[in-house]
Amino acid sequence: MSESNVKQLRRTRKGRIVGGVCSGIGEYVGIDANIIRIGLAIATLFGGMGVGLYAIGWLLIPEDGRNESIVQDLIGKQQAKKNDDVWQQ
Repeated sequence: MSESNVKQLRRTRKGRIVGGVCSGIGEYVGIDANIIRIGLAIATLFGGMGVGLYAIGWLLIPEDGRNESIVQDLIGKQQAKKNDDVWQQ
């Protein structure tokens, strides 16, 4: 199986309203993104969990065209900075 045939979870630019999390999950799972949006809205109304889940998805799911998520990028920058500090001492 070639790498281009592997399905990857990504935040999409097509159909995005805020960060592309719902449209990316919808494309990955094969359902309409609006169903996911409704589910998150209901979860937000009953306890506020929807906002937290969306934020976690935004931080952990890479954007289309990128290989790293926001969290992975921040960790990589922090490690690079730490390595630079070690060499400068």
